[in-house]
Amino acid sequence: MSLFDFKFLRVDYQRKRFVSVCAFGCLFLGSCAAGPKLGHVDKAPTYVHPELQKIGELPPYKTQVGDVLEIKFLYNDEFDQEIIVRPDGVISTTAAQSVKAAGRTPAEIAKDLNKEYLTHLREPNLSVMVKSFAPTQIFVLGEVQKPGEYTSLMPNPSLLQILSLAGDIKPSAESGQILIIRKNDVAEPVFYLASYDDVAEGVNPLADVQLTANDVVFVPKTGVAEVYQVYRQYIQQFGQGYRLE
Repeated sequence: MSLFDFKFLRVDYQRKRFVSVCAFGCLFLGSCAAGPKLGHVDKAPTYVHPELQKIGELPPYKTQVGDVLEIKFLYNDEFDQEIIVRPDGVISTTAAQSVKAAGRTPAEIAKDLNKEYLTHLREPNLSVMVKSFAPTQIFVLGEVQKPGEYTSLMPNPSLLQILSLAGDIKPSAESGQILIIRKNDVAEPVFYLASYDDVAEGVNPLADVQLTANDVVFVPKTGVAEVYQVYRQYIQQFGQGYRLE
């Protein structure tokens, strides 16, 4: 066998291998024509808490670590205080120690504090208000210009606001099936789908869902982008020295 014949066989083998990759790509595209299959994943709720019953109503805000709470008494203002929710999620006042605050509404916190102050006051009549909110951290991964951790001064930034901080989505993004990963009340991950397209194209402005602290936003690739990546890897590994016509 001549050197020319050997080179011809090598190129022929590489062409066949490339055809196999393309065939796989076509099959992949056929299955992904409508976007990645993510199983039975619910759409992200318009508002922060999945347990929301009436569409259009915001659920009560739940405090988080770093929030500044103002405790005010109706008749005994000398007991008024401003308290920061500690890293362990609790607060301590002059008359109450280690009251759980993070993940609870101001009304729930006030109920516990009223019980604690009954040992000092006949009718405490106190209320709890959030004076300032701790920065909200959101994590953005996948097909965005600048993936990473982002901080918002708003307690519940919208999906588009966070994506704008991440430099917006890439052309290779499956923008209609953005995955939001959120921890529920028992710290288990819950998955939701959101659509960037529905907001950007004006189909459904309410699709610009609210996010909450420690949400993870994952923007996947389209099926076309996946196949193109396989193609590029093939060229880098096998395609040096010749060009496909």
